[in-house]
Amino acid sequence: MLYEDEGTKTDAGYLVKVPVRWSDMDVFAHINHARMVTLLEEARIPWLFYDGRPTASLREGCVVADLHVKYREQVRHDEGPIEVTMFVEQLRAVDFTVGYEVRPKGADPASKPAVTATTQLVAFDVDAQRLRRLTADEKEFLGSFRRADPVAG
Repeated sequence: MLYEDEGTKTDAGYLVKVPVRWSDMDVFAHINHARMVTLLEEARIPWLFYDGRPTASLREGCVVADLHVKYREQVRHDEGPIEVTMFVEQLRAVDFTVGYEVRPKGADPASKPAVTATTQLVAFDVDAQRLRRLTADEKEFLGSFRRADPVAG
């Protein structure tokens, strides 16, 4: 999916406005919990996988090893596009942990996020069927989004 807003680097990380579809809504007009995970995945695409990014090679092999999502407030379907700020919490030789803060459209970037999440992503060599080390360019790019102090909640 190509977004009208392909994201922006901010002081807090990388911000992507992700469209919310009718099918993302549950019976209470909230974004369904399982769909929220998909929306987080879609937010990562323009940040990490677009051509020209040092991390674009991760398209060839990157797996989710761990995922945690905390719903702190409801996010309604009509509050989209949601604003997802992503940053790197941990960066190691073969993996990194992405932190997420999700806010409704137009929310103050300093406000408490409605949803927080983390995803541990592992670089993977599909042909060899084994982990691979992140390259120096990948680590430098990811390191530029390092943030040790995510918003507490």
